[in-house]
Amino acid sequence: MVPVPFLHIGKGVYSLAEAARLVKIPRQRISRWTRGYTYRYKGETHYTPPLIAGDIAPSADKGPILTFLDLLEVRFLDAFLVHGVSRKAVRIAALNARELLGRHHPFSTRICKTDGRSIFAEITKGTDDKRLLDVVRNQFVFVQVISPSLYAGIEFGESHDPQRWWPLGKKHVVVIDPQRGFGAPIVARSGVPTKVLAGAFKAEGSVEFVAKWYEVSEREVRDAVLFEERLAA
Repeated sequence: MVPVPFLHIGKGVYSLAEAARLVKIPRQRISRWTRGYTYRYKGETHYTPPLIAGDIAPSADKGPILTFLDLLEVRFLDAFLVHGVSRKAVRIAALNARELLGRHHPFSTRICKTDGRSIFAEITKGTDDKRLLDVVRNQFVFVQVISPSLYAGIEFGESHDPQRWWPLGKKHVVVIDPQRGFGAPIVARSGVPTKVLAGAFKAEGSVEFVAKWYEVSEREVRDAVLFEERLAA
């Protein structure tokens, strides 16, 4: 994981490469959303600021460092692009939602989960992007973009922000918790990183042996292997 100052402990810390691996979104796209980008137009250089107001300032040599909340937010922004909403409209929606809800990570909050349609009716005011408007008007499109699967496995706190994420679902034991292991995927009871257990299984070829060696259950080993295999697929 990325080394960070003590004050960032408890927020989760992810490099661009780690974030791209966990959410399966291209690294360059995440970089543009978290660092901003420059472009040339009519001979002049223009700068587009970050779309996600990250909690950790980018380092000069390694670029952006994402928090747990950043990680979940990029999944929602990516869902808009996947379903045909323009990049310009995604930016408008994100900025409007941030202002409307007063939160840096509006889409991944429980507020948007429970009252998504009325929120989107507000954030689409003033835009003529057909695909973004369709998200609000068309129930099928709305469900596709703000899919229940994006919220599946996310636990929320009293402030409505996500606290932890069970990426395989709550019936499995793999959890991503910013309060534990700097946000690396772990098995919940023991806290052993999934990458460690999956790597040991790959080397030894025995769930039983790995479970005994790391003093975890065989279920934890199997879930860790399943999770890492899905990331690699």
